[in-house]
Amino acid sequence: MLGVALFFIGAVLIVNGVGLTGRIESRDLAPFNLLVGLLALFINLLGLQRGEQAADYFAVAGGLLFAFTYLYLAVVQWYGLKGAGFGWYCLFVAISALAFAWTANDPRLIAMWLLWSSLWFLFFLALGLGKTLRILPAYTILIGAVTCWLPGTLLLMDAW
Repeated sequence: MLGVALFFIGAVLIVNGVGLTGRIESRDLAPFNLLVGLLALFINLLGLQRGEQAADYFAVAGGLLFAFTYLYLAVVQWYGLKGAGFGWYCLFVAISALAFAWTANDPRLIAMWLLWSSLWFLFFLALGLGKTLRILPAYTILIGAVTCWLPGTLLLMDAW
């Protein structure tokens, strides 16, 4: 299931990165964020139902960080909100992602969680604090491709 989630999260990050360049209107991005958020929610609700140990629930919590990110972003985009509340949520997620990096056993997962944390932190700066970050569109696309789309594709091909 992780491969499916990463594959589509990569897609939504890339599309959102393009949106940050101004090539796609924010409201046009909302349906895709909603779909990916619902997919991540569904996958993690299955994981919650199947969970048996604390580590299982911890993994679900990490997945729900993504689900709620895209569901919240869909609402911000759909209603044309400024996203300050979403930006502060991104700070919570950026800090939380450090715990997931800390507990990961695989160096690739550690790197992925650290990169995701950095992206969420940049969104906190941009939306929560109103900073202008010219690097944000390209960085979002890069993180989407390198930490989600590529690993998701490799997982789906059983090549990870």
